[in-house]
Amino acid sequence: MTCIKMTYIKILLLGLLLSLGGCASYTTPGGSVRLTELADADINELMARQPQASFPANLSIARVQASGYQSYRLESFGSGRYSVVTTREVESEQDFARLSQMPQVEGLAPLNRILLPDNLDSIKALREASARLRADILLIYTFDTSFHAGEQKFAPLNVISLGFLKNKEVAVTTTASAAFFDVRTEYLFGLSEATARESKRASVWSTSDAVDDLRVATEKQAFQKIIPQIEKTWSDIVGSYAGRRSAQYGAQ
Repeated sequence: MTCIKMTYIKILLLGLLLSLGGCASYTTPGGSVRLTELADADINELMARQPQASFPANLSIARVQASGYQSYRLESFGSGRYSVVTTREVESEQDFARLSQMPQVEGLAPLNRILLPDNLDSIKALREASARLRADILLIYTFDTSFHAGEQKFAPLNVISLGFLKNKEVAVTTTASAAFFDVRTEYLFGLSEATARESKRASVWSTSDAVDDLRVATEKQAFQKIIPQIEKTWSDIVGSYAGRRSAQYGAQ
């Protein structure tokens, strides 16, 4: 009798484990930020402003996401209209070193939470933090990552049941966007953008870790693709503004 009870209990436990395994889920990461909407002034005022950055320029850099952003492995800092991701999840030291080697760049300094206020309602908070680092130009970037399973698209912070998506092709698409702002005046120098896409059959959805690995790989690829675009935008900025600023100093 005891053996029968033990066998029954084992069957119940096995069924419970299988049930829990079938309920595995993954929450899609938070959203991106429209970089041009972080301005702290109306359009007419911004159009009237002129850049005051000196060249060679010191650059500050920050990744921004939607307010309350979180992914499977990390959370952002700050609340308000946007938040800042201070943990480098897809960016490497080599990526930042490459950006620091762009022409007319004196140095590149990432912004960290020590310099930032808790409330992030406009880009002014990032500009003030950049000013503390003696930066001339602020480079910010964001990731817009979306998930598709067959014809279904999942919005940010959607909970996806992994078992529900069996036998479907899963696609992750990331668009990386970047913008250069003058620290002193908030003048928008230029924008860059790049998109990457990865897809796998539903076997990837067996665990949340595997799903997030696909997300990280896609965002890393998007960041790798945007670096040449950032370099091109920066080259245009240098060509358009570095000589003009030198001429202004020479005329004084």
